[in-house]
Amino acid sequence: MFERKSEILASSEAPLHAAAPELRAAYATCREITSVASKTFYLASLFLNPERRRAVWAVYAVCRTADDIVDRTAPPAERLAAIDALERKLLDALSGNASEPIFLAYADAAARYDIPLDPALALLRGARMDVTVRRYATFEELCDYCYLVASTVGLLVSPILGFASPEALEYGITLGRAMQLTNILRDVGEDALMGRIYLPAEDLQRFGYPEQAIFEGVVDEPFTEMMRFQIERVRALYAQAEPGIALLAPESRYTVKLALSLYSRILRSIELNRYDVFTKRAYVPLRSKIVTALGLALTR
Repeated sequence: MFERKSEILASSEAPLHAAAPELRAAYATCREITSVASKTFYLASLFLNPERRRAVWAVYAVCRTADDIVDRTAPPAERLAAIDALERKLLDALSGNASEPIFLAYADAAARYDIPLDPALALLRGARMDVTVRRYATFEELCDYCYLVASTVGLLVSPILGFASPEALEYGITLGRAMQLTNILRDVGEDALMGRIYLPAEDLQRFGYPEQAIFEGVVDEPFTEMMRFQIERVRALYAQAEPGIALLAPESRYTVKLALSLYSRILRSIELNRYDVFTKRAYVPLRSKIVTALGLALTR
């Protein structure tokens, strides 16, 4: 796949109006899932051309379905079985036997853009980890997990966005890690309610913040200092990832730049909430999203 640079950068997709009504409806389902589940991701995707944005929605819908399975209250064995079933449906769809709208759309997108299979299978391995693993000892272990559940998404959408050099994929991997770590910092309280702690044990120990305090929602000086440390580490990853935008197809750069900018602003929201990720949800208001989008447009 990675050698087909000229084909990837060319916009040779067949127009969707030539597709069957069933396929159009399938993409509409993916759009609905994306717009409801991730307003930031959806907003950024709107700046792609119609063919690319629909393909991105299809990828997101499948990834989101895996994430929703993980967050169910069902027993672990049941959730693992559901992930196995999702994997079978995905493989069946790629073989021409799609059973549900999102898989029909995904199979079409995969054929149009030569989306690789391995990152999708790796993402499902990460979903299984979410069911079976509830603690991470080191930041390195956490980064490995982030690769599985987030960097893989970058590898899936890279052929859709278009890139001029395989080097772009490494930047995409870093950006995926930064975004997932942002989610982890934002969702410390929500994850604790489900018995999960993603913050590395080595960092809890380093700052003298006991694990039990997370379940109790304690925001004290050790927690604040630890969160400051985590936020600066994630900001460094965003800075490392940003140069890779220049390696993408020109028509896709704005979308990725906007996604990076909006996601990184969640970190600022955590700071404005005085690091209270237990009773306050960090988010970027719609007005700020619009201002950011306009500002980036003016500086292009």
